[in-house]
Amino acid sequence: MPAKDEDKRETWSRSVEYLLATAGYAVGLGNVWRFPYLFYSSGGGAFLIPFVIMLCLCGIPLLYMEMAVGQYTQQGPIGALSKLCPLFKGAGLSTVVVSFFFTTYYNVIITWSFYYLFSSFTSVLPWSHCNNDWNSPHCYDGSNRTIGNNSTGNFTLSGPPADSISPTEDFYERRLLGKTSGIDEPGVLRWDLSLILLLCWIIVYFCIWKGPKSTGKVVYFTATFPYVVLFILLFRGVTLPGAGQGLLYFFEFRWALLLDAKVWINAAAQTFNSLGIAFGGIITMSSYNKRSNRIFKDVLIIGIVDALTCILAGLAIFSILGYLAHNQQKSIDEVVAAGPGLVFVIYPEAFNTLPLSQLFAALFFFMLICLGIDSQFASVEVIVTTIQDHFDAQVKKYLRKKEVLVGVVCFFSFLCGLPNVTQGGIYFFQLIDYYAAALSLMYLAFFEVIAITWIYGARRLADNVLDITGVPPPTLFVICWYFVSPLLIFGIWMFSMVQFKPLSIAGYEYPGWAQGIGWAIAMASVICIPAGMVHAIVKATGANIIQKLKNSLKPEADIIDDTEHPDMMHQSSKYNVQEEAFPLNTEMYSNGKV
Repeated sequence: MPAKDEDKRETWSRSVEYLLATAGYAVGLGNVWRFPYLFYSSGGGAFLIPFVIMLCLCGIPLLYMEMAVGQYTQQGPIGALSKLCPLFKGAGLSTVVVSFFFTTYYNVIITWSFYYLFSSFTSVLPWSHCNNDWNSPHCYDGSNRTIGNNSTGNFTLSGPPADSISPTEDFYERRLLGKTSGIDEPGVLRWDLSLILLLCWIIVYFCIWKGPKSTGKVVYFTATFPYVVLFILLFRGVTLPGAGQGLLYFFEFRWALLLDAKVWINAAAQTFNSLGIAFGGIITMSSYNKRSNRIFKDVLIIGIVDALTCILAGLAIFSILGYLAHNQQKSIDEVVAAGPGLVFVIYPEAFNTLPLSQLFAALFFFMLICLGIDSQFASVEVIVTTIQDHFDAQVKKYLRKKEVLVGVVCFFSFLCGLPNVTQGGIYFFQLIDYYAAALSLMYLAFFEVIAITWIYGARRLADNVLDITGVPPPTLFVICWYFVSPLLIFGIWMFSMVQFKPLSIAGYEYPGWAQGIGWAIAMASVICIPAGMVHAIVKATGANIIQKLKNSLKPEADIIDDTEHPDMMHQSSKYNVQEEAFPLNTEMYSNGKV
């Protein structure tokens, strides 16, 4: 019975630990390396309008929904969906598969950050010049260089040759990655990166090995320290020459772009991805809450913190990009970038010209490590919780303790991540990053929302929240669950399918076999939903297929035993005003349908 499971289930020691862990999960590397460029390229200050609208109509309501589902069912994503609507339990499995792929490559970014952090502890930053043994012949650090001779002697060029690359780019591609020419040339395993990757997994292990008890202590530092660094970078950035120009570019209002549907799709996708919806992490971490925990305040805090962090990161990034453009006498368009190129090439180039460059570089890359670790251990917890929820007897029999299970999961994910730290690892990294969630995330999110809000019933879920917390969700959220969110998710899904293009990197086209692997990665999560449907129908009771189908749409009878929570019973009498405006428990909504 769930009531008994709840007695055994671990819980957060304090509500603030859950809040910090969830905020740390939501605020990740994408806030630093994706949002600033997306904000700038999607209308600048005008992008705030669709961003805030989508946050209020899609992001925050769905965040509340996932928190409520996890807290109410006290289960991970598969168990939660199985209890609410067994037919769609495959959507929960899909989130676990996506989280697994996520863990295999996300730790690689943390590995790169550690490599840069260690490289910062030198008298001269190694990416600031071209005098290293590993620099390519095309490396150009801005000094005059002798490139040839004629009958009168040597001659020099004061400008960079046409085929030159900066020392920061040379460090990234040759020193860090040891980059080969393509995915069909994987090269050798980089032992230094492999050891750092192992270190990252050891850190993740000790962050979650005791469950919420250990995670809750770690997040006091990892979820707060990045803000210290962001404010330091912002303060330093705005005092640099050219910073004002960078901020003007960032906030430049380009109203015409609001008429572009792609901008609104980008805003919805950003709020969706930034909050970590449909990755399983929110449901998992909320399942360790006490059922009586008030959800609304947590949702508002996390939603607002995530949005403000995006803006704060944008200010810090663009103030320094403005300085870099001013220093190099270039336009912002020529120095701005997104993704790894921003944090591992463009930003280190700015550090080269700052006083105390080693200090700022070390702070920046340590901030990236903290941002990545928070998101990483939450994703690993999704896998661990799922195994515990469904194979607890086997875990106790063969592994004895949760600590061993966490170790097995971490070691297996470490092995799966090793191809990313070969010389051709960047190609594997981009392949998984592109296919693991880009196409399938909205697909599984759509079925998750349909299962919870249309089949189980948004009103029924609202009634459950009222029963366990004493406070119903806002009426606007219920409306969004029914109509706005499913339509937006479906629209984003269709738009991403129409706009889809095969993966390519800087002109490099992946071979057909690699694209096939990418599609296999994408289908690994997609196939879980129909497979889960077949399994649910086969397992359901009923004399024929129609009865089995109907029964697989019904929630499990033992989701919660209200008789064991007498303090939560009949609390709706305290909220008569809300009940009149927002009637629950009506016969009209008894099967969860409008």
